[in-house]
Amino acid sequence: MTYFSDKQALVATIFSRYPESPQGKRSALMPLLREVQDAEGFVSEDRMTEIAALCGTSATEVRSVMSFYSTYHTVPTGKYHLQVCSTLMCALKGSDELWDELVSQLDVQPGEVSADGRFSVQKVECLGSCGTAPMLQINDDGYYENVGPSKCARILAELRSDRQPLPDNPVPVTVTADGRQQLANGDVVGTSITGLSRMPEHAGGDL
Repeated sequence: MTYFSDKQALVATIFSRYPESPQGKRSALMPLLREVQDAEGFVSEDRMTEIAALCGTSATEVRSVMSFYSTYHTVPTGKYHLQVCSTLMCALKGSDELWDELVSQLDVQPGEVSADGRFSVQKVECLGSCGTAPMLQINDDGYYENVGPSKCARILAELRSDRQPLPDNPVPVTVTADGRQQLANGDVVGTSITGLSRMPEHAGGDL
């Protein structure tokens, strides 16, 4: 049985959000992918083919859309999927060391699941928490920020006991009116957009 064969009402609801046109049907591709991944943990080739048929496109296009977003997975993930932000700010603050510690401690590489089924790991692009680097996200549940060696060890110890610690920040991250990031404990971090230097009016003129 295909995934959506007994979910026609759900499919109809998703398609109702978009215009009744070929382009509108293709717009439903991402919510259909999310539905499958939330239920099964990843999107298999068979599910890609099924979604392609629903949207009137090809499995190749479905895969190409998935490849653009690190949030979609084409292979199974562990109970705790650890995503390390690897862009410049986090790298400068130690995300490479955090990554090395995770793969060493968990004995797992991207695309693999640990022997006990608990852990999988992934490097991802900017998660939008530059003021609290290095950071990681567990599943889609929230952000763990300023993760140094001792904090990393505490998080892994809790996860090994199947006690997922509360994130420092839920998703989406709260941003104040002046552009600063507000943590779950109420602390405000980062630089106010009103505090940034104004670019000179004629910047970029004659060299």
